[in-house]
Amino acid sequence: MANILYADAASALEGLLFDGMTIAAGGFGLCGIPETLIDAICASGVGQLTVISNNAGVDDYGLGILLASRQISKMISSYVGENREFERQYLAGELELEFNPQGTLAERMRAGGAGIPGFYTRTGVGTLIAEGKEIRVFSGESCLLETGLTADLAIVKAWRGDPYGNLVYRKSARNFNPLAASCGRVTVAEVEEVVEAGGLEPDHIHTPGVFVQRLIRATRNEKRIEKITVRQESR
Repeated sequence: MANILYADAASALEGLLFDGMTIAAGGFGLCGIPETLIDAICASGVGQLTVISNNAGVDDYGLGILLASRQISKMISSYVGENREFERQYLAGELELEFNPQGTLAERMRAGGAGIPGFYTRTGVGTLIAEGKEIRVFSGESCLLETGLTADLAIVKAWRGDPYGNLVYRKSARNFNPLAASCGRVTVAEVEEVVEAGGLEPDHIHTPGVFVQRLIRATRNEKRIEKITVRQESR
């Protein structure tokens, strides 16, 4: 196996970015997002992006910076609630949005990574989500056809990785990252810690290196808290 560790995000993304491409991004809100790679994509100036992600971060952080720089033209997402710029661009007709129920989005990414072109689900039947989609009946239940998702590039964030791309995520930061890693034609991962070959317990690996083509050590690990809620003190 070849060592796939690159010196920095810019070199890891070299030759992979082009206008109009589709990018699958791991993360959930601000948890487990590939901060370093997002910064590098922003700096590259690539545009007209379609981004597959649970959401688009917040106004000034995560994928939100790519919305602010107008590099994203379409989002395939399940949630937009924490990003006012996302909402503003969508309502103004400046951004195309393909809404998905959250479980459907996860399964579409998983299916794309597994080479499954489509699947049927009851979720969304009888709603706007079903418009224009094929409906079939299974065991008396109406189900609509959803297609698997693949991307030209996947960007993910892991806790630990080895030089061959095997990844371990930390707790809830796993979220959409393994799904995104699997559905990219090329996957670039950033990790907080690079361990030596053999340094990961095989049973603990969440994303095998076969899914990862390039790896960097993250230089931004802010882990910003999206909302802080504190208990009111009793008087």
